[in-house]
Amino acid sequence: MRAAVMGAGSWGTATAKVLVDAGVPTTIWARRPALAEQIDADHTNGDYLSGISLPAELRASSEVATVLDGADIVVCAVPSQSLRANLSDWLPHLESDATLVSLAKGIESNTLLRMSEVIAEVSGFPAGQIAVLSGPNLAREVAEGQPAATVIACSDEVRGERLQTAFATGYFRPYTNTDVAGCEIGGAVKNVIALACGMAGGVGFGQNTLATIITRGLAETIRLAVAVGARIETLAGLAGIGDLVATCSSPLSRNRTFGARLGQGASMEEAQEATNGQVAEGVKSCTSVRALAVEHGVEMPLTDAVHQVCHGGVSVAEAISSLLGRSIKPEIYRD
Repeated sequence: MRAAVMGAGSWGTATAKVLVDAGVPTTIWARRPALAEQIDADHTNGDYLSGISLPAELRASSEVATVLDGADIVVCAVPSQSLRANLSDWLPHLESDATLVSLAKGIESNTLLRMSEVIAEVSGFPAGQIAVLSGPNLAREVAEGQPAATVIACSDEVRGERLQTAFATGYFRPYTNTDVAGCEIGGAVKNVIALACGMAGGVGFGQNTLATIITRGLAETIRLAVAVGARIETLAGLAGIGDLVATCSSPLSRNRTFGARLGQGASMEEAQEATNGQVAEGVKSCTSVRALAVEHGVEMPLTDAVHQVCHGGVSVAEAISSLLGRSIKPEIYRD
């Protein structure tokens, strides 16, 4: 088995390290030749994972054809809104029986498709050849070899189990799941909720507020996931509450950091600087997640508030006031 990781950001690089540590020959694609050379020759990625030593066995190249040649596992590690264009470029070089694994957590803006649906549409591959990896996986902690678990979701259970073996190391424990939709909705919405948690922390609110946002954010996530056909128990697992807690609580989270800067009064441009130019997926996903919720008739007030702050000119203080002014209701209700 041979793997190609398409994207040399922090999570793509950490995932490539996991695969090599699991004994899978792996090559990573970096768009910039200089970064590919740094990874290949110096075994570091100073742009995204400074201070982390990468395995000497990890190869890197900026040539798509070189990286994808003979790859059984192709890990799609580019941001969600650029996945379609990138995959279109990679398509002529993909092996016909390759398994495509999505790391991207988002909903495509124009189509409201989940990432596995984008991959299927662009590649023409059947659903059983497409998988999603999602869980409480902060890239730096994984790259440091700290214990972590994840979910590999694939409708083909046998293929999912092969991936499970390929990604399993002494510090990284994958679980399988066939609920692709549930894992993807959990991964997309948690970035939006992390922005809300960051905003609350930036304003100066404490743990009560954080716990409230996480819990009510989970309720929003479950409502949307069930509406698109996912299983509720998936959201009680690693790709749901696990990923949500990690992203909402850790200062390593780009989305939480971005939201915190907004809560402190920074502009969108200033908040972007706080994440060192890296993509905070929730900034774009809040709009597409909100639109998907409207399409399915699902109420998502936190998501709506984040969208209004990021794209509607509403201040964090105004958004908080609006949320607190909502009518009171049962915690759990049914239509």
